[in-house]
Amino acid sequence: MSYDAMLWLSFGGPEGPQDVMPFLENVTRGRGVPRERLAEVAEHYHHFGGVSPINELNRKAIAAVEAELRAQGVDMPVYFGNRNWTPYVEDAVRRMAADGVGRALVFPTSAYGGYSACRQYDEDIARAREVMGDGAPDLVKLRHFFDHPLFVECFADAVRVAWMRLPEHERGAARLVFTAHSIPDSADRAAGPPQDGGRLYSRQVAEAARLVARQCGVADYDVVWQSRSGPAHVPWLEPDIVDHIDTLHGAGATAVVVCPVGFVSDHLEVEWDLDNEAAEHAGELGMAFARALTPSGDARFARMVVELVREHLGGAPARKLSDFPRAGCTLNGAPCAAGCCEPAGAP
Repeated sequence: MSYDAMLWLSFGGPEGPQDVMPFLENVTRGRGVPRERLAEVAEHYHHFGGVSPINELNRKAIAAVEAELRAQGVDMPVYFGNRNWTPYVEDAVRRMAADGVGRALVFPTSAYGGYSACRQYDEDIARAREVMGDGAPDLVKLRHFFDHPLFVECFADAVRVAWMRLPEHERGAARLVFTAHSIPDSADRAAGPPQDGGRLYSRQVAEAARLVARQCGVADYDVVWQSRSGPAHVPWLEPDIVDHIDTLHGAGATAVVVCPVGFVSDHLEVEWDLDNEAAEHAGELGMAFARALTPSGDARFARMVVELVREHLGGAPARKLSDFPRAGCTLNGAPCAAGCCEPAGAP
């Protein structure tokens, strides 16, 4: 099939101090998050001047993808839309329709399955098309890419660079730790088609970590979680990265390399939770700490996105490093399968 454009679909973030609380209210609407918790998270944004790096990182990545498309002779404009802040996805889809776009590919800035990582992007697509009404373009979401060779290569090289930032005498015994955004355990159990047994999100994260570690020649490593935001009584994926640093210290570790394999860019939850909280805690314990960069600024990331596009332009083969089935590619916000990645608590 032919496609007229691409929609870059992301989470969004505040771009000034006045945006912070309205943005957080958008993110948490209907979730019952206490106001004091929002105020606590708001301080993380104010630490960076009230500006999340995510929108600027997305704009740079989009520019790189547009350049790569041109270099490969693909005439495809890229539109930018967010779930929780400007530019909103609804406005992006309106612009696409006004520009005559009839059918477009959608790149979601998440490599994984699960409700928050995949199904919620389907909901964004469906909502934007419903708001647009008649004349809304058909929107085809690209597949999960956690096991794409270029995604894995970006992280593997970033881990090697991080390792070299440790003091030379600490490198040999440093522990490699992978992190991803924690989610409620109930949401992980519901991740994936029901007949597949759930836990698609945590299984994909574990597989991505395995692939990166293998390329780095590391056989023994850890997968942990970060950025929990829910009520204390609700079980989330554990252990948390800060708690795990305590565990490593108790076991005699003196250095740690952290790879945020669950994230495609260095947005606030990476910069605050890892570069501030985790790094500071490691320093208090006398542990050397280095964090690998995420891949969105790597030229190979743009090439990967274009490869995903080319799977739909003439049927280029899907390059994958795992046996996980291809998933996430859907039309107009439909889920991958009946009951796939239902939100926690859904009937």
